Amino acid sequence: MTPVVLTEIDGGVALVTLNRPEARNSLSPELISELSATLRSLDADTEVGAIVLTGADPAFCAGLDLRALADDGPEYLKLFEDDDCIRLVGELSTPVIGAVNGAAVTGGLEIALGCDFLIAGDRAVFADTHARVGVLPGGGLTARLPDRVGTAWARRMSFTSELVDAELALRIGLVTEVVPHDRLIPHALEVAGRICDVGGDVMVALKHMYTAGWQAGSGQVLEIESRLSAAHPTAWDALEENRRNIMERNRSQLT
Repeated sequence: MTPVVLTEIDGGVALVTLNRPEARNSLSPELISELSATLRSLDADTEVGAIVLTGADPAFCAGLDLRALADDGPEYLKLFEDDDCIRLVGELSTPVIGAVNGAAVTGGLEIALGCDFLIAGDRAVFADTHARVGVLPGGGLTARLPDRVGTAWARRMSFTSELVDAELALRIGLVTEVVPHDRLIPHALEVAGRICDVGGDVMVALKHMYTAGWQAGSGQVLEIESRLSAAHPTAWDALEENRRNIMERNRSQLT
């Protein structure tokens, strides 16, 4: 059976690849569990100084598995109570670079936002389709997205579900740079190697300073998002139709 998460470690850098390419790396129950376990294990490994997180082509991550969500409803969402791989990315002590190779959509966008910073390949696209799907964000998006791109662009992305390509993502501050697709992983690993050149204790403390400062200003937003998301009723019957409509609407840009 093909593993849904691939891990390679070299010189203190861990490359973690979401590996459900046929489903655009959407978060199946197995992927949720495996990604959470992998990230926790790497974060506890003192030999790992940086993590590069990416997806198997053609996508970075399409977010929640809407087919599983439509079929299993609340049972699927309960998986995130113990293994919230979306929020976990932003809670690690180890620096995480997001190498966005393709579509990072909705929950996949939230995973990307949990990374310390993002490097995009020239095929990357970003979108927040929570509203069109009929599910409110619950992985920190309403705190993290405006922190990266400003309030106006965050609201525009969430309210319209528009696709943001790599060049626009660079212009609004969502990513730090854009590189050719075939150079994305080598370049991200090179940048991660520079992080590993710094002493481990110093880097852990430095990341903690950034994280603690951000949480001090964003903690209330995260709490409000979590509470309102949990309280909002979900139209389960419409989820699969919404998924098909979104994929049809964005088909040409998500390939």
